[in-house]
Amino acid sequence: MAQVVVVIAGRTYRMNCDDGQESHIESLASDIDARMADLKSSFGEIGEQRLVVMTALTIADELSEARARIAALEEKASALAAEAGDAQQALDARDAFLTEAVDAAASRIEKLARLLTGKF
Repeated sequence: MAQVVVVIAGRTYRMNCDDGQESHIESLASDIDARMADLKSSFGEIGEQRLVVMTALTIADELSEARARIAALEEKASALAAEAGDAQQALDARDAFLTEAVDAAASRIEKLARLLTGKF
């Protein structure tokens, strides 16, 4: 288990993480620190706990929107997959029809050829 030290809102935190995840944790902490700084500059001194809650709500709202977009995209992908399946079935039916038509035409041509050559 690895450890990483991050600074958020001027406070230092030692975090445990999986090996190799240190830079990811640092990046997340940096994002949270930047968001808190933005909110602090927008609202002034509103208290650290309130600032943390507002930051968490902002991130939760973005996550909620992302989940909604993912759900909509998954629904659209599912609909497209169903359409593709329907299109494939139509193509398969058309191929079968064309195969039968070509076979029937070939049989007629062979029959005509035998009639023309006198080989009944």
